[in-house]
Amino acid sequence: MPKVNEKGELVANGQMSGHSNGHASSFENSPEYQEAYRLWKSKAETGSTTGMKFTTLSGKPLDILYTPSDETPANYLANVGFPGQYPYTRGIHPNGYRGKVWTMRQFAGFGTPEDTNERFKYLLAHGQTGLSTAFDLPTLMGRDADDPWSEGEVGICGVAISSLQDMETLFSGIPLDKVSTSMTINSPAAMIFAYYLCVAEKQGVTFDKLRGTLQNDILKEYIAQKEFIYPPEPSMRIITDMIEFTTNEVPQWNPVSVSGYHIREAGSTAAQELAFTLADGFTYVEHCIARGMDVDSFAPRISFFFNSHIDFFEEIAKMRAARRIWSRRMKEKYGAKSAKSLTLRFHTQTAGCSLTAQQPENNIVRTAFEALAGVLGGTQSLHTNSMDETLALPSEKAVKIALRTQQILAYETGVLNTVDPLGGSYFIESETDRLEREANVYFDQIDALGGVIPAIEAGFFQREIADAAYRYQLELDKKEKFIVGVNEFIESDEKIDIPILQISPEVEKAQRQKLAELRANRSNAAVEESVEEIRAAGFGHTNLMPVLIKAARNYVTLGEMIGALKVPFGEYQESVVF
Repeated sequence: MPKVNEKGELVANGQMSGHSNGHASSFENSPEYQEAYRLWKSKAETGSTTGMKFTTLSGKPLDILYTPSDETPANYLANVGFPGQYPYTRGIHPNGYRGKVWTMRQFAGFGTPEDTNERFKYLLAHGQTGLSTAFDLPTLMGRDADDPWSEGEVGICGVAISSLQDMETLFSGIPLDKVSTSMTINSPAAMIFAYYLCVAEKQGVTFDKLRGTLQNDILKEYIAQKEFIYPPEPSMRIITDMIEFTTNEVPQWNPVSVSGYHIREAGSTAAQELAFTLADGFTYVEHCIARGMDVDSFAPRISFFFNSHIDFFEEIAKMRAARRIWSRRMKEKYGAKSAKSLTLRFHTQTAGCSLTAQQPENNIVRTAFEALAGVLGGTQSLHTNSMDETLALPSEKAVKIALRTQQILAYETGVLNTVDPLGGSYFIESETDRLEREANVYFDQIDALGGVIPAIEAGFFQREIADAAYRYQLELDKKEKFIVGVNEFIESDEKIDIPILQISPEVEKAQRQKLAELRANRSNAAVEESVEEIRAAGFGHTNLMPVLIKAARNYVTLGEMIGALKVPFGEYQESVVF
């Protein structure tokens, strides 16, 4: 591992190898150790080989063996430490999952709000402990169900939400003070959150009782997922407004879940996911500090969302490195003093991009290993993908298997017993250090470009991810890497015989009809007043959330709110990157 100086700072060291990095202990210099190492190495170097490419999924070469020479830290407390103590490499809680099992989530959202409400209740009845909401493409892009651009997409890849009326239906019979709700929404997050807050009001639940998370990570949209509406600067204003509002009014809510998941799904390496995600998080912190907010007032409610890919050990190391980087930067650069500001909390989802349409039952196995990596990496909540998600939205059977995977993991495998059981592994500690070093190189490159937003506009992130994705595809094409059922162990006569969820065209028809009735029965004078207030607030400098909540109460639709802010903010057009 890298050396640490008297301040606890990393110091560059020699090249990592299977034997020596320049600070071997007296044990490693002993004749017994040296002779044992020599005997092993002579046999290893002359042994047979499968001819496979021995690299991580991210393309990083791996040594054949890791020994105390790779792992022995110059300062254990400054670099690894204990669970629940700075720099939190080994976890944010002293007793890990002995104190609280991770929150088990399953993505739910399809068709009408009535359909998804039924699925929510099904999942809660089968032991799920938190709700995760997926929205359809029109909602994600701020379009109402009756918008011409929405045709053919309403309810297909998530639930259709166009107004407070839809949100009321979505959470009907679900007490919002009793569940934690995660919502995967970005550009229209402020409007969707306004609807959620109004549902809580109607249930008689005060805002301080609400628990949950909005993804609300717009920087990641420009980098990877591309579901943006406004340019970066006004989008950052909206998110800063939301962080400020929730800090004061909804104190248990996580207003941003900084998402590496989609960066990884776009083809990034583990180091790129780590670096780009944390860089986005630091950008949100800097905007809030510039607003005049005390870092310890809001930082504890910024959470993260990581991908758990199929390279088991690299993923565990990535999550450990993320905690260490975050805690050091928050303390040393931003002056955070609260332990809660220094502890990186994160949700994990198994890798959707690792799932295959071929032999879909194999996805159950992939998901189980990815889930285990997330748990050994110390996640606070976990979503396990369903085996059929490359073919359609998951069926009830597939969702139940995915949830049972988590329950078996938690209650049958023994992973709850010990905090960070792989900590101290020569390999894991070496990988953790490598990923931290690579992330720091990326931070320097981003800073040299002027920060995250200028780097987005220069196409830096997009090019890095595209290059990584191309490299991996070449490895698959050359069979240097294997995906079972895709480029090896192929079944030419395969038949898919698992149930597939079908979304009826009647969903779009029903949603359009409900919107027509809403527009006919609401106070359109109140709607026009609210729309004008939103426009004026966009041109001004006051917090946007109160006017959006008022508009939600007046049943202003999502598309109407989004359209009102397009007047002061405009729309973003991405530059072409080669």
